[in-house]
Order: sequence, then C-alpha cells, then structure tokens
Amino acid sequence: MRHRSPRPVRARMLALLAALALPLALLAAAPAHAAGRLTATFTSADNGSWWKGTFVVRNDNATAVTGWTLDFDLPAGVTLGSSYNGQATVTGRHVTAVNAYYNGTVQPHATTEPYSFWFVATGPIAAPTGCRINGDKCDGTADVPPGAPGTPQVTDTTAHTVALSWPAAAGGDFPVASYDVLAGSTVLGTATGTGTTLTGLTPATAYTLTVRARDSRGNTGPAGPAVTARTVDPASDTVPPTAPTALHSTAVTSGSVALAWTAATDNQRVAAYDVYQGAALVQTVTGTAATVTGLSPATAYTFGVRARDAADNASPASAPLAVTTADLVGAGKYARVGYFTQWGIYGRQYFVKNLDTSGSAAKLDVVNYAFENIDPTNLTCLAGVTKGTTADPQDPAQGTGAGDADADYSRPFSAAQSVDGVADDGWAPLRGNLNQLKKLKAKYPNLKVVVSLGGWTYSTYFSDVAATDASRKKFVASCIDVWIKGNLPLYNGAGGPGTAAGIFDGIDLDWEWPGSPDGHAGNHWSANDKADLTALLAEFRTQLDALGGPHRLLTAFTPADPVKIGQGWDLSKIFQSLDIANVQGYDFHGAGSDNSWEPNRTGDQANLYADAQDPYGFHFSVDSAVQTYLDAGVNPRKLTIGLPFYGRGWQTVTDGGAHGEWQAAGGAAPGQFAEEAGTRGYNNLITSVPGLTVYHDAQSVSTYAYTGAGGQWWTFDDPWSIAQKTAYLKSKGLLGAMIWEMSGDTPSGTLISALDTGLK
Repeated sequence: MRHRSPRPVRARMLALLAALALPLALLAAAPAHAAGRLTATFTSADNGSWWKGTFVVRNDNATAVTGWTLDFDLPAGVTLGSSYNGQATVTGRHVTAVNAYYNGTVQPHATTEPYSFWFVATGPIAAPTGCRINGDKCDGTADVPPGAPGTPQVTDTTAHTVALSWPAAAGGDFPVASYDVLAGSTVLGTATGTGTTLTGLTPATAYTLTVRARDSRGNTGPAGPAVTARTVDPASDTVPPTAPTALHSTAVTSGSVALAWTAATDNQRVAAYDVYQGAALVQTVTGTAATVTGLSPATAYTFGVRARDAADNASPASAPLAVTTADLVGAGKYARVGYFTQWGIYGRQYFVKNLDTSGSAAKLDVVNYAFENIDPTNLTCLAGVTKGTTADPQDPAQGTGAGDADADYSRPFSAAQSVDGVADDGWAPLRGNLNQLKKLKAKYPNLKVVVSLGGWTYSTYFSDVAATDASRKKFVASCIDVWIKGNLPLYNGAGGPGTAAGIFDGIDLDWEWPGSPDGHAGNHWSANDKADLTALLAEFRTQLDALGGPHRLLTAFTPADPVKIGQGWDLSKIFQSLDIANVQGYDFHGAGSDNSWEPNRTGDQANLYADAQDPYGFHFSVDSAVQTYLDAGVNPRKLTIGLPFYGRGWQTVTDGGAHGEWQAAGGAAPGQFAEEAGTRGYNNLITSVPGLTVYHDAQSVSTYAYTGAGGQWWTFDDPWSIAQKTAYLKSKGLLGAMIWEMSGDTPSGTLISALDTGLK
C-alpha cells in the first residue's frame, strides 16, 4: 500500500524556470557582509498635485552592509501612494520599507543612489518622523535608554523566595519592555511588569537588590535605589501545611485547564501552592486557583496541588485530578483538513486562489502545504533550493536535495492568479505560494495552515534526523527557524529573516514509513525508528510550545496498514505530542505509474469496509484502520480519515461479471499527466475518460467506474461515498476528514461541498 506520490516529475520545467531566473539570481547573489550601522537622509520635491519623498541610505562603514529596512511615520494628513526601489507596507501612518533585490547591498562609504527608495505622497509636504534604519536612528545618533525605576519594596519572603514591587521607570526612545532585578551585578530575575518573585534563593540570607529597566529594543537604563531583603530561616518552622482539598476543574479548552481547590491550613501561614502536571511542577500561585496553558487538544492530563509555608515545608499532595482537554474544533463539530500541493501551480494550474474561488477555503479548517524536504548533508529542514526530482520513480535518490523555492516564495503571481487580485511586483521578499497563503489567511482568519514535511519522495532522511537526541534537536530547531519563524534563505531576491513569519500555524510530518522497508526506494530506515519517531514528535512538541503564544499544531499522516502501524507508530505514546493523526484512507490498491505495484488486478483504493469479494490475501479498509487506532485507546477526536480527491485506474480490464471490480488488468490506465499513469484528479476523471459508467458498492462503500470489457476501470470517491464516510466518522466520534489533495476537485468544489454537507 502506498501513499499518493508527492510530486510529478518536472525536471525539465524546473530547469527552464532556473534558466529564466538566472539573471535575477546573479543580481541577488552578493555575499553576506558584516553588519554595520547605516544612516538615511530624507528629501522632498513638490510636483504639484503630489510630492516625492526620497530616503537615501548611506554606509559609512569600512565593509559593505547587505539588507536594510526603513521604518517611519507619515505626518498627519499625508497619504502614501506608490513606492519605488523597495517594498513598502503601510499600517495606519506607519510605513515599513524593505530594500529591493538590486539595492540591498550598500558598498563601503557609498549610498543607494541612483536607486534610493522613494514614494509618491499627497497632503502637506513634511518630513516623516521616527525614522529608523535597521532599527537605528536614521541620523546616526544613539538611542535614549529608559530611566531608573523607583525604590523597590519587599512584599513577601519565604525560605527560598523574595517578592518585590517597584514604581515604573520612565521610557526613553522606546517603551519599557521588562525589568531586571539584580544583586550586585548578577541578574536574579526579570519581569514584564512592576513586580516579581525571585526564586531559588538561599534560606536565612540577606540580599541587597536593585532594579533596572530595559526597553523594547534592548537598551538598558540605570539601576534604581537598593532595598535589602532577608529570606526566612527554615528552622523557625518545621510544621508543614495540610494538603489542599477538593481539587476540581472550572473550565477546559483545547489548550488549557482552569483549576481551583480548597485552601490548606498551616500553623503560621500558607505562602504558596505548587501545581503539578503529572510529576512536573508547572506553576506556583499564592491563591487557590490556577490556569495551566500550553496543553494539546483532546489529551488526558493528571493534575495535583501541594501547599507550602514560608519556611518551604511542603504539604502532602492533593488527590489527583484527571482532565481531558477539548478537541480542536469543539463538541459536535468536525474538522476538514486539505492538502495543497506546492507543484499544483504547474501542470494542474491549481493556485492558492482556487481554494477561494472553489469555495474550499471557507469550508476547510486546516490547509497542509505539501511538501518540504530534508537537507541530505546537514540533516536540517531544506529550503531555498530549486531542484527537480529525477524521472525514475524507483531511483533511490529521486528526491535527494530536491525542492522548489521558486514555487514556495520567489515566483511572482499575476493579478489573475492572486487571492486578492493584486499581482506580485517581482521585488518583494515574499512571493509565490507562501505569499498567497498569507493573503488567504487574511481573508479567512480562522483558517490554519501547516507545512508538511516528507511525503513519498522526501522521506529518505527521516530515520537519520530522528536517530539521536542531538540530531532531533538540530532538525526540529531548523524546521521551526525556517517555517515557523519564517527565516527563509535568500533566493532570487526573495526570502530573508522573518519573511514567512506567521504563515504556518504548525508542522505536519509525512514520514512514509518509519521502521519499514516498504517506503520509497532508497529510504533509510531502522528497527529503532518507532522509538525515535516518538522522541522526534516529543521534541517538536517541546520546541513548538517553547515559542509561547498560540498553540502550534503538530499533525502527522499515519498508515492504515496495521503492520506499518506496529513497525513505526507507538500509539500509546505519540498522542501526547500529536494534535491530529490524518489516517490514510486511500491507495489500498493501485497499479502505480511504473506498473511496479499491482498492475494485473483491479482493486478498490478507498473502501470503507472490507469487500466480501476481495481476492487479495490482505484486506484493507478505512474501518479496519480506524479500529486499529481505537482499539489501542487513541482518543477518536485526534483522528481524521483520508479521502481521495483523485482516482486510480487500470486498462484492458476484463468484465468478469463484476463491472471490472477485482478483475484481471493490463497495467495502469493513461493518467491525467504522462508521467502519472494510473492517476487522475476527480474532475479530470469524470470529464476526460469517455464511456465511464459509475457503480456504487453499498456493502463495502466504494465507488468505481468502468468503460466496458477490455477498457478502463477506476476507483475513487464521489459525493455518494463521501456521504457514507461522513456518517461513519460521526458515528465513531472522530475529529473529521482529510483530503488528498484539493486540486482534484471540480472548479465549483463538488467534493468539498459533499464533505461539508456530510459533516454538518
């Protein structure tokens, strides 16, 4: 059984694109230079009905500086129109302008002339205010740091803690962002507000403490007046508090649990409560309530609370409380996950815009952007390259080093291809599919987008990156840096630090298949893959959570085959990390583009139940796959079932009295594309294969079509089978459905509409 091949062979097309992009690449290929301060000078020129504003960037360093960003505020009444020699983003009166690819490097003791950034404006002619270049003042003067905070006050002490508060510091050029609490020159703690509790202190010890402010740019102000605090001597109290009682939950979301309890008692006073998630201390509070955040959806957790007095005597633990977080979409609702393929913009001519015009975006909860690769040398997330896959699907190195930065973030889209009808100008640091996804998210704020790593052709090095703690940490950190933080490599004038920040809401792993030799030819695999995958997912969860802010999704494409599940997926552990397992619900049978799979007999590729007429020695079905997960104790609200928006077909198929089902065949039928024999998108299938008669097998819940004896036979999903499958997944309490892949649907979204209707 195979997952859908992740990309068509398009080496010739990519070679052509690379050739066309060559002059652009040469212009953008300046080497990295040491960072240095730049300055910028503003001038204006009156042109009657409008005026021109120009910023000339100057480099007085001894080395070149590559990359500059201008930030400034327009005067009241001024409106900025078009801009040149840079990409301007206007938010209210604030303007951020990023260099164009051709003027980003400023040579030593030189300026950006004659290609300085300029803009057209209307309104009163006046210089912008608050000008900054790469964060520094445009006139080259130093920042004014914050002032000193007022005298701190000690509000509480225990054996190991001191609580302080202090009057706020006055801001300088930037607002105060945090405060450091120091003992001498040692920072003991930091706070974002005007108070904090220092922890880990030595009992019965005097500390002389000062506070200094730090602004949002990192400038540090002077320390304020000092205060002396003394921690409690534990010998003064040896009696612990009683255990807190009546621990209960007051609110549960998909990512948090609110807890409350009845107060403990103590011979002197209860100073704090420690909240535990399992054996891990996750929070300390002074009251009798706490909210634990950063949790995963539809996941069981156990909480406990201990009280502590001022001498740090700890009480016995409260009775444990088991709580399961809510699922991603809410009770009575169902998730819709759809794959968008990076390469669909070529032969399929399916753009991100089509998700909008077909009505799909309004019906989806998550878009999986497929696929990104692993660097074969560095064993990190690969980006910034355009290299096609080889023509031979059995080539062990078919996907090694392959990727498409052009499609991802460099290719300019026309107005007709753009979500908002605005064409890319070819200069912006973010173009391509990722810019279109950004526009799509702006139009559909509740839509989540995750980046899918791997797939059939790109899973070669998963075993290597998962093999050790060090390799896992390195790989995960690189993926987060590129795809979550958006630090894209420079490519053809696009990319750069933070370019793609905020586009992806998480990461999807499509490792096909851990612990199994049945993946793509040349895939590395090991008997240790099962344990290593569990550790890899845990590392992703840890690093994603460490980012703070909104919960980032961690999902995976998981097998239907019980053998592959047993080889690579520890169902008792992985769901502590995973938010969604998108269970394979297709490719149970197929001929394959190279006829290396099952060329001589037809077979249903996505049947809901096992077919009583199935002559194969193994009997895959959606139901048997789902039951494997449920029987292992997996929460059903972590599972979606995969639906194919494409068909698999055979040719020269005998009738056998069964309209070709399970009958002898002569290899893969002609495909939608020459290099993809045996595969057609649903819309292409029903509109391009003449003479098809569609049949519905009610017993197995499968749809197939036959052109007649000796002709073609195709297996796929249609609105009828989707209706049966949505009723099934609702009866099982599953989270929802996943689609491979969106370009196969009709222009009006026939299949996604059937799915949406069935899940209401």
